[in-house]
Amino acid sequence: MNTIPLGPKKPRLSSMHTHTPFCDGKDDVETMCRTAAEKQLCAIGFSAHAPIYKKTGIKTDWHMSEDRLDEYISEVFAARSRWHGKLDVFLGFEVDYIKGLRSAMDSDIKAIKPDFIIGSVHYLVPANGAEPFTVDGPMEEFENGFKNGFGGNGEALMHSYYDAMAEMIAIGGFDILGHADIVKKNCLEKTFWNAENEAIRQEETARIIAASGLVTEINTGGLNRGKIRETYPSISFVSRLRKFEIPVIITADAHCANHLDGYYNIALQTLAAAGYSEHLLFSGKNNEKAVWSKEFIQKIKI
Repeated sequence: MNTIPLGPKKPRLSSMHTHTPFCDGKDDVETMCRTAAEKQLCAIGFSAHAPIYKKTGIKTDWHMSEDRLDEYISEVFAARSRWHGKLDVFLGFEVDYIKGLRSAMDSDIKAIKPDFIIGSVHYLVPANGAEPFTVDGPMEEFENGFKNGFGGNGEALMHSYYDAMAEMIAIGGFDILGHADIVKKNCLEKTFWNAENEAIRQEETARIIAASGLVTEINTGGLNRGKIRETYPSISFVSRLRKFEIPVIITADAHCANHLDGYYNIALQTLAAAGYSEHLLFSGKNNEKAVWSKEFIQKIKI
């Protein structure tokens, strides 16, 4: 009797970095869950931008407001119940590190006890006292912050970003390191800093991540929104993560349902090219410690 050889097993994938209208996303919790199931993802993690106004005095239109916090938690828990046995649903936050103002170790975040936290650097706090600004925000905001906070010195901007990431890692309190080189988003069209100096900082950062035991995301959000043509972080940075055997998780940074697995093929190709043979899936927490499972990466022709 002849048998038909089986093709490679389709890898299990998840989407643990997602945003809904509770912050700056477009599709609601149920739509995101339904689409994740249709895309045959094994899990979805909701990671609303954690509130910052009461803590920092910074007003934005992309962080969750404090008065919607309970509603967000209730809605995610309700979705977890509805999708039990069909899709794993996790409650999380993306928490900004803002030097001297906000971190994942803050008591209001710890009191919630979410399933997971993504730690991200969006804001830089210039040493000269200028207003904090986001490195990945609208170009006008970025250019004003760059000029007022760093005098147009690209090297100073770059070092400030990697310093902030090192500080965030040292403080801790989170499970996944978010988009590790997002500082490049508004800097791709010009030479803002010396590439060799950035490579040194990325090497240092990879060493720090490895010592922390953190999982780092391979984030396709910039691809999804047409802002960049590669993952966060870049292949060169991912290769440094691999050098230090840093575990990784693929995420979409999805702000709408269609993006939940957007450009995951590019993420898988990037990992394979960097020498990775596996990525991680989040399984919950045990005694406050994140639990992960490993998923094999098929060898992919680039």
